[in-house]
Amino acid sequence: MNTQVKTVSTGIILMMAIAVCATVANLYYNQPLLPLMGRTMGIDESHLGLIPFASQMGYAVAILLISPLGDVIRRKTLITLLSIGLTFSLLGIYFSISLWMLVAATFFVGISANITQQIIPFAASLSAPENKGKVISTIMAGLTLGILLSRTVSGTIAEAFDWRTVYLFAAIISVVVGGLLFIVLPNPEPSAKMRYSALIISMFTLVKTQPRLREAAITGALWFAAFNALWATLAIHVSNEPFSYNVQQAGLFGFVGMAGIVGAKVSGRFVSKLGANVLISMSLLFVVLGFAVLAIWGNALTGLVIGILLLDIGVFGAQIPNQVRLFSIDLKAQSRINAVYMLFYYLGAAFGSAIGVKVMAKFDWPGLTMMGLALALCAFVFHQTKNRNA
Repeated sequence: MNTQVKTVSTGIILMMAIAVCATVANLYYNQPLLPLMGRTMGIDESHLGLIPFASQMGYAVAILLISPLGDVIRRKTLITLLSIGLTFSLLGIYFSISLWMLVAATFFVGISANITQQIIPFAASLSAPENKGKVISTIMAGLTLGILLSRTVSGTIAEAFDWRTVYLFAAIISVVVGGLLFIVLPNPEPSAKMRYSALIISMFTLVKTQPRLREAAITGALWFAAFNALWATLAIHVSNEPFSYNVQQAGLFGFVGMAGIVGAKVSGRFVSKLGANVLISMSLLFVVLGFAVLAIWGNALTGLVIGILLLDIGVFGAQIPNQVRLFSIDLKAQSRINAVYMLFYYLGAAFGSAIGVKVMAKFDWPGLTMMGLALALCAFVFHQTKNRNA
């Protein structure tokens, strides 16, 4: 372990961050494209939520069934195989001719995007304890950038060409990034030796025996459900009156969301000074305030911008301290602990996206923002209750 810490370079960490950025973007390219997909493929608006639901659910399934393998198989091998799968899945979306083909290919994109969940604990294992917060914040800055810029990139490409070209572009990027990772990543021995069945069972044991893991996972699921409910419906909201924006203009809101990078970097810098629980509580208050602004002022551009700024700073500001405290639980089970946490996180995302679109279709923007506000408040109250004496 110490040898790895001494030899791992800043360049490798930066490459990991770039890879996470490029990979996680594939889960979110569809969000500003949903109205366009619906029009070109004849998909009813109430069914559009199945598309982001499929990507997030695929990601959650991979977290449960693939992420733990990082503790027993060389992570470089896993990342290479997943990169190949991601490329073919993206091409599957490009060639889709029906809703169900699109949903199936999107589901496999979600599974293959597990690359990110191999890289995050990999980076943590390669860093010294005193640098762990800084390294994780760098990787998470890449993840934040990928989530937020994905909408701008997909909206711009779709406006210039069509929505399918977005996924052809993504497939090319997948090949390039996968090749670079194969070249630059170290290839250390896995940290544990277990049968696959025992590995999966051990995840449930961790949930049962680690209260900190349970609390972090549930809190994260609640705030990420709220976050994805907003982003899965934002393009629908701004394509209608009073905005009437096109797909490229809707995607530009991703630039606003880049404020999340600020939240991630600030949290990474101060987590060792202020403590994880304090930072999480402060960040969740930003999320609550963001949804309050969106509810009251969300039919004006200024209100949307301010609300999204607060929301993204809060969500990504909470994410860093939440993960830092988890990676200190058991150094030999980092992949499994991260897998449990992210399983809850992306199950929350999947249901937030799917239910958010349905709430939007039935109750419009006021219903959606009330849903997000309720989820954010639940996350804050739950975290405070469980860490009252911490």
